[in-house]
Amino acid sequence: MPVATSTNDLKNGMTLDLGADGLFSVIEFQHVKPGKGGAFVRTKLKNIRTGAVIDRTYRADERVDQAIIEKREMQALYREHDDWVLMDTQSYDQITVTAATLGSSVHYIREGSQVLVLMYEGQIVAVELPTAVELTVVDTEPGLQGDRVSGARKPATLETGLVVQVPLFVNVGDTVKVDTRSGEYLTRA
Repeated sequence: MPVATSTNDLKNGMTLDLGADGLFSVIEFQHVKPGKGGAFVRTKLKNIRTGAVIDRTYRADERVDQAIIEKREMQALYREHDDWVLMDTQSYDQITVTAATLGSSVHYIREGSQVLVLMYEGQIVAVELPTAVELTVVDTEPGLQGDRVSGARKPATLETGLVVQVPLFVNVGDTVKVDTRSGEYLTRA
């Protein structure tokens, strides 16, 4: 249930329920008191489901709905078609989460991995991943001995189906570290 709060009390990381627009996390905010006219609060908000960033301006002391987000540690048990079966590590309850709910996070989850699930009013709204994950390369062109051209890249398909650009020396079976925010190759693990 959303809790009404004042725009004067906004903090970075706070989650707002903007009704039909959805749930938004406050990235940054600024209180502005112009020479004439009323004070206002300029905000930058990030949609929790889509990741889209919007700018919104509110009057000072305007009421907005704060969403209380519950975070739960869960383990990804197995994939069932496009969906994932997750287990709550505290209660051992299992739930099935659709690929649509997981969004782009589905490319970074593998069996046995730990994920932080964000829940609002009993429903999963997003999954928080670590900044980098280690995944195994299942398909790529073979690397040649001595292929060390600086900056040269080739596509590689990882165990989750994600395709990333990797250096020429990476081979099938190698484990690579991938940034979950940008989807880019970081290093060989």
